Amino acid sequence: MGKTFVLDTNVLLHNADCIESFEDNTVIIPMGVIEELDRFKSHNDELGRNARQVIRRLDALRSEGNLRDGVPLNKDGVLRITSGGANGKELGLSQDVTDNRILVSAYAIHQKGERVIFVSKDINARLKADALGLEAKDFEKEKINFDELYSGYSEVTVASGVIDQFYKSKVLEQDGLGRYPNEFVLLVDKSNKKRTALGRAVAPGAITHLESKYEHAWNVQARNKEQRLAIELLMHPEVQIVTLLGQAGTGKTLLALAAALQVVQKNHRYDRILVSRPVVPLGKDIGYLPGAKEEKLSHWMQPIFDNLTYLLREATTGTGRKKKTHSTIQSRIEKLMGDNILVLEALTYIRGRSIPRQYVIVDEAQNLTPHEVKTIISRAGEGTKMVLTGDPYQIDNPYLDASSNGLTYVAEQLKVHKVHGHVTLRSSERSALAAIAAEYL
Repeated sequence: MGKTFVLDTNVLLHNADCIESFEDNTVIIPMGVIEELDRFKSHNDELGRNARQVIRRLDALRSEGNLRDGVPLNKDGVLRITSGGANGKELGLSQDVTDNRILVSAYAIHQKGERVIFVSKDINARLKADALGLEAKDFEKEKINFDELYSGYSEVTVASGVIDQFYKSKVLEQDGLGRYPNEFVLLVDKSNKKRTALGRAVAPGAITHLESKYEHAWNVQARNKEQRLAIELLMHPEVQIVTLLGQAGTGKTLLALAAALQVVQKNHRYDRILVSRPVVPLGKDIGYLPGAKEEKLSHWMQPIFDNLTYLLREATTGTGRKKKTHSTIQSRIEKLMGDNILVLEALTYIRGRSIPRQYVIVDEAQNLTPHEVKTIISRAGEGTKMVLTGDPYQIDNPYLDASSNGLTYVAEQLKVHKVHGHVTLRSSERSALAAIAAEYL
């Protein structure tokens, strides 16, 4: 017997193309979902765009027949819109709640003998469905196995003499060295575990040396091995997109900004730095805040300013040279922005743009859906580099998790491409207190 998938509104808002993802099975959209899409369609954000796209697709399907009776989808599937048919009060569900009406519709179809699978991004809705005896699932088309997420790094034990051979040659070729382009490989001598060498894969089975010119960025020196690897990727011109994962204090944003300042201000490889991050809660437009765009953005960009303040400070030297005052640092930041070298932009305004020769940093990318990240990356013009940073353990979007957010999705999906590099940062370097909090709290 074929399966009947009943879709919750949040699935359609998460991925507007999801109705095409169920092959030769039946897809049902309850009337309550149509009502919720109607409320979202006027929003000027990704949710509104997805709602409008779904509505237009459903309208186009009307030409194939009657939506109530069912219209054909690709791969021999069928789509229907249902108005319900069960008594919510008898099930202990208030009919005043749209989510409950959607569940009631799914239950009514189940009562008719169809094998119903309720699909929702809402955990609570899935719990209710399970309590009603319905099979409930998350939408998993764009999910990855987070426990097996590509780390960007591997360790390989090699025979004695291989490390010597690596140091004598520019490239070492051997089976098992680097599965993916730009993967970092630590060679460990099997006869002496303390003897190691670190390389970067240029092709499957071939590694080259890390470049000494990428030992540091701006005035930042790597404090651990993962940070050194991150700087290599952030500075290397052939790596056009970098994903950095790590918990709080691992240095993701700081390293990205340091590399950006280095390659823009000193190396003049890019025209400007563009920094953006999702407005949390996701979907709320910055127009709800008072002031001009820059003033509105300042509330969400304070972590960026904090890192810039740290990077632009001047350490005391042996000659007794004093640190720059906060006002001096602030004026430097304002000058960078005034000269259009540093641009802070809301993700709301990136859609539809073409962004050439810029160093783009998207912070807190774990709060974006795979589709939103695709939209951002596809804005990259000629000569642009994209850096996505985030902590998959701190997700504010209620419909995303460590396995379904855009940051981890990109890290896993692009690992086979030469233009991509990834590092998972594991050690907190912000402070001893921050490290303890990240590990034990």
